[in-house]
Amino acid sequence: MGDKSPKSHMSTKAKTLKEKRADKHAKSAAKDHTEIIPPKAKR
Repeated sequence: MGDKSPKSHMSTKAKTLKEKRADKHAKSAAKDHTEIIPPKAKR
């Protein structure tokens, strides 16, 4: 008879190669992106 206990490694779905690539591209794009902040005007 097989083991009836839940397998912890089965509960988390592994990322597909497509998802891994998308994450990698998103991280690199976020790193290269520089926000342009206008200088605050003195009043």
